[in-house]
Amino acid sequence: MKGDSSMPGINRTRSTSHNQRGAILPLVAISLIGILGMAALALDMSHAHLEKTRLQNSLDAAALSAAKVLDQTGNTLVAETAGRDTFASNLAEPGNTTLGEALDGGSLTVTVEFSSTLDPFVPATLPAQYVRVRAAGYDVKNWFAPLFGLNRTEIPGTAVAGPSPTLANVCNVAPMMVCGTPPASAPPGTTYGYSRGDVEMLKIGSGTSSEVGNGNFYLVRLDGSAGGADVRDAAAGKYHSCLSNGEVVETEPGNTVGPFAQGINTRLGVYKGPVNASDYPPDWFTDHANYTEADYQNGTAPGFDLDWYLSKMANVDPTTPPSGVPGRRILTVPVGDCNGLANGQSSVDLLGFACFYMITEMAQTGQALFFGQFKDDCGGNGVPGPNPVTGPGPHVIQLYKDPDTLDS
Repeated sequence: MKGDSSMPGINRTRSTSHNQRGAILPLVAISLIGILGMAALALDMSHAHLEKTRLQNSLDAAALSAAKVLDQTGNTLVAETAGRDTFASNLAEPGNTTLGEALDGGSLTVTVEFSSTLDPFVPATLPAQYVRVRAAGYDVKNWFAPLFGLNRTEIPGTAVAGPSPTLANVCNVAPMMVCGTPPASAPPGTTYGYSRGDVEMLKIGSGTSSEVGNGNFYLVRLDGSAGGADVRDAAAGKYHSCLSNGEVVETEPGNTVGPFAQGINTRLGVYKGPVNASDYPPDWFTDHANYTEADYQNGTAPGFDLDWYLSKMANVDPTTPPSGVPGRRILTVPVGDCNGLANGQSSVDLLGFACFYMITEMAQTGQALFFGQFKDDCGGNGVPGPNPVTGPGPHVIQLYKDPDTLDS
């Protein structure tokens, strides 16, 4: 009887275990569906993130391209064309097929805007300095998210570019040290003692230690270079090393004015000596007229001055741009404290950098005179310092966060 009384208990235990297994299976199935759904959403999100990266890279390149052309020319039409061309060329690269199809099909639209200020960014304000390239209407088809009612993911994007603060470290400078006044002693409203737009006649350093200052220049050694060939190439634009505020620069001894003139004049389309247009293309606008010391002393206005040049740039037709390279006529020059310099090789304290527009070609014979006008700012090559100086001088074009959205 004891054996018979234990049987019902055993059956109840087996029945309970079977019921528990039956209850777990639906929970496992539901969990698997959730896990698979999360994995599917993760794949779609990764795909959308990849497309966002591709879109943003193309927008960044377009904004930088447009801002650089705007900086060189002041022409918003030419700048917009450059930005759109860069955007389209990026979409033609491998991996950007979906973006390219969206642009060709019209669902992806791109707008280019210009502003005189960064924050606030106010479209159509002049003089334009900053560029915003914005993309809208781009969405990608989801693979698994449609199971949850999410068929497509919209991907917006924007990029803003414009000039940096004044550079403290500048590359690709002209190999001529312009003598200037330290900022603490310079007259208000001037750049190292020079005023924007005034015609300047720069003379090669006199070779004496007295009365050497504003109005003089010295040829300088750049990055260990020496001799006429190095000076010629650097003047034509071959020098790529950098100078930094506060360092000491060595002047170039010997008679290298002729090679310097051969190099610098390529920017105006004048080729004499071992230089050519293939290696050193001219500026977009090379018109110039003879200008002499007598013209300068008499206060004669030069032809083809800085205002003429900027006007020509601003009115370029983007469908038929000139040949050459815009901005070659504007030099980034180091400015030094030349007081007390003697003839031959000397050491010059670097005060900073300035932008100098070439009025006319430099003569290769006779007294070394260089006529031009200082410009407030210009595009350069280099890196802003840790505490960049704001104000006139060379700058680079860089990306900025769009102040109006988080999509940049």
